[in-house]
Amino acid sequence: MRFETYRHIGQHPAAADYAAGGERAASRFDFPPPFPDPDRVFRARVEHLAAARGEALRADRTAVAEAVLAYNRKHTPVPEALAAAERLGDPGALAVVGGQQAGLFTGPMLVIHKAVTILRAARDAERRLGRPVVPVFWIAGEDHDWDEANHTYVVTPQPELRKLEIPRPEGAGRTAVSRTAVDAAAWEAAIGQLGEALQETEFKPDVLDKLRGIAGRSRTLTDFFAGVMSLLFGRRGLVLIDADDPALRAAEGPMFRALAARREELAAALKEGERRTAGLGFPLQAEAAPDGFQLFIFDGGERKLLFVSEDGADAVDKRRTFRMPREALVRLAGERPDLFSNNVLTRPLMQEYLFPVLATVLGPGEIAYWSQLKEAFALFGYSTPVVVPRQQYTLLEGTIQRQMEKFGVTFDDVWRRYGEIFDAWLRAQDEHGVAGRFAAAKASFSEMYRPLLDLASSINPGLKGLGETNLKRILEQIEFMEGKTIDALKARHEAGLRQWERVRLTAAPAGKPQERVVNVFQYIVKYGFRWLEEWIDAAALDFEREWRPHEIVYL
Repeated sequence: MRFETYRHIGQHPAAADYAAGGERAASRFDFPPPFPDPDRVFRARVEHLAAARGEALRADRTAVAEAVLAYNRKHTPVPEALAAAERLGDPGALAVVGGQQAGLFTGPMLVIHKAVTILRAARDAERRLGRPVVPVFWIAGEDHDWDEANHTYVVTPQPELRKLEIPRPEGAGRTAVSRTAVDAAAWEAAIGQLGEALQETEFKPDVLDKLRGIAGRSRTLTDFFAGVMSLLFGRRGLVLIDADDPALRAAEGPMFRALAARREELAAALKEGERRTAGLGFPLQAEAAPDGFQLFIFDGGERKLLFVSEDGADAVDKRRTFRMPREALVRLAGERPDLFSNNVLTRPLMQEYLFPVLATVLGPGEIAYWSQLKEAFALFGYSTPVVVPRQQYTLLEGTIQRQMEKFGVTFDDVWRRYGEIFDAWLRAQDEHGVAGRFAAAKASFSEMYRPLLDLASSINPGLKGLGETNLKRILEQIEFMEGKTIDALKARHEAGLRQWERVRLTAAPAGKPQERVVNVFQYIVKYGFRWLEEWIDAAALDFEREWRPHEIVYL
């Protein structure tokens, strides 16, 4: 397994500047990139957490630790994960936290990359600080976007990019993914899709059996996601928590109450953050509605975003199907936190309220919108934690590497110039000059036919239109024959075309980075679970080195 840095996959300018140690992005965080002295940065964050204890609003640590442990006993019954969860109750423990919405079979590879980064960052920080640092994966089960969570993609042997999905359950409304029940038939159908899409290997039966076992214990997509993440990372001590877990929600009442009560102050802080971030030349990743609470309420099971009414007296949803006096909403937020959930801009604040966060692992888009939140953190007496950019990878198997060598192309060629290089290869296979000869035939025919059109129209002007139509049809028939000839040429080079397509679908599926599209199980089915363990061990994270924006992994 070999790693090679690649720098040409674009990301949000704020994230790129942050990862490179730029001063502009660094100014939007309290503990900017930990280079070249990560020990100093970690110690400064620890000192801040100790000094702020008792001053800023914080959750009951015992209640949170008990909620996390209970969740992991249910969904991650692995000794290493449970031991890590128990450590959160230690008064001196810290956490490295990162999260993602639940996705089918974990969703795209970036979820795996995030988990790997959380684990490696926590281990490195614990070594440096000499105190417990717990890796925590926050599952955004409160998200209601079913169509974003219910699918994933794999590359089939044909090769083609195939979408696997679970349809929205009958009668399910706009509610949290964690509150949307999935029946046994839907699980079996999804696992069947995965099995059908991937090649037969010695590992496949066991992998599918394990997934069926997890499905049998899962009521929701979030349950299934937690079970799969436990299967992949439980033995590494990854601690899981669902944002919509009832026990965790019970500890969130004071923070929900504060967010609702300080709506105007929060809106002003968010707008100031937007102003300062934009002033640095960074495009805004997310914008706060000036009349918003930045909170959702579950009303009749439906998740509704809250706004202040025109007269400022009430809290309402966008369609005005919900209305409540603001004072009553503030009270309800404290008394019934199970009815509330965060939006993308308040989730980081809730994370800070709940956990002793040493560091948070963020993807490029997340770094971009977190850069807007410094003033919102300060409003509640918090500071932004150390932000660790999620490691990014593209996996290239040995067969893909050999095919790229055969065609004389690099990863950079495939990522940035695939169409141009593929077309050149295809033209080189045309030893008969098909395209040129058909082009010459069409030009020659048109040249011979034009005088005949002129002759016909001079005898009867009404024949000009008929002649033009006739010419067009004849040229179309020549083009039809050209297409058939090119198809025959492609058939002669079918094996090469399939190899080109597999290279493209591996390196840049759908024209996107691999990590944003394909699913980890296409590799696990082929290489087994030990492959993932070896990759985790090899995927080094060293805070003292130059941060590598993207790495190609040669398997």
